[in-house]
Amino acid sequence: HCGCALVGEVKKGKYVYYHCTGYRGKCPEPFTREGVLSDRFAGVLRRLVLDDEVAGLVAEALRQSHRDVSRFHAEAVARLQAEATKLQGRVEAMYGDKLDGVVTGEFFARKSQEWRAEQEALLRQIGRHQAAGQTYFEEGVRLLELSQQAADLFTAQSPKEQRRLLDFVLSNCTWANGELAVEFRQPFDLLAVAAEPVGTKSAAGGGPDGRCPEKLPGLDSNQRPAD
Repeated sequence: HCGCALVGEVKKGKYVYYHCTGYRGKCPEPFTREGVLSDRFAGVLRRLVLDDEVAGLVAEALRQSHRDVSRFHAEAVARLQAEATKLQGRVEAMYGDKLDGVVTGEFFARKSQEWRAEQEALLRQIGRHQAAGQTYFEEGVRLLELSQQAADLFTAQSPKEQRRLLDFVLSNCTWANGELAVEFRQPFDLLAVAAEPVGTKSAAGGGPDGRCPEKLPGLDSNQRPAD
């Protein structure tokens, strides 16, 4: 209604209700029980659950993507290792020149120090590439597993942990007229679309942006649900 944040308030020492902060004046949105909001958010997270066939397709896409990424990193490692080997050859060749008196010891020390610094930088890059390929795949698998278990994890956690999970999966959450509207963060927006039954995506108005059918009002400065 007004773009303000929702705030929780304890009633009778144990019941939690959410309501508009009233920062912009009286708001028509009534108080809402925490349990109602929790149930709605759990329902949203269930939209991420893929059936076996779609989950298999996503897993295969991850494996294919992993192969492509691994190939890229392997090629980069080979190129960097060739450069490091070339630098080592220069150091060894110049050492021979120093022994033969072709170059001075001072010149050799300065150039070999430069080349060894370059070698160390190359080795750091090689290490990052070697770690990145596996990390990419592992993160993809973890995200897929999280999407399948998000609703169950949410309902079993404390409100503080629920908030952390929602912040990780969702953005631009709004509550107006008793209706929850959300926008999924990447890549959960794509998983939400993939999880929809065939033929319902267009009817529901879903798309790659992960938006629910309702139009989303603006987000407040703290990225909290706005009523």
